[in-house]
Amino acid sequence: MHIWVDADACPKPVKEILFRAAERTQTRLTLVANQPMQTPPSRVIQSVRVGAGFDVADNHIAQHAVPGDLIITADIPLAAEVVAKGCTALNPRGERYTPENIRERLNMRDFMDTLRASGVDTGGPAAFSQRDRQAFANALDRWLARTR
Repeated sequence: MHIWVDADACPKPVKEILFRAAERTQTRLTLVANQPMQTPPSRVIQSVRVGAGFDVADNHIAQHAVPGDLIITADIPLAAEVVAKGCTALNPRGERYTPENIRERLNMRDFMDTLRASGVDTGGPAAFSQRDRQAFANALDRWLARTR
């Protein structure tokens, strides 16, 4: 059992929650990014720096994750790939990607990309809130409880 984090855009509060949970449960945690990542000294927490480029971190995670692992990502194509492999995927707001909802999420992502490409201002995601932080912590705790 391993937790993989698509760390380039992962909010700092989510990383802090993950650090504490990994230490508490002695669950392996790997942050993958194309820039240096600071991690606390730990025998279960590590970071992997991949080369620059489109989807390099995503590809590393997809290649190394195995069924039963947990992937933390806001990247919907990566989530679709790891869910198809039998992994669990959560976004940093605590929403779980499932085989039942991933197709809808991909379609919405593609639709929004089309709108943006045609010049429509779709805005961005809402600011990361305390409520989001709590939802993520709760979803992580549920996953950890199921896997123990």
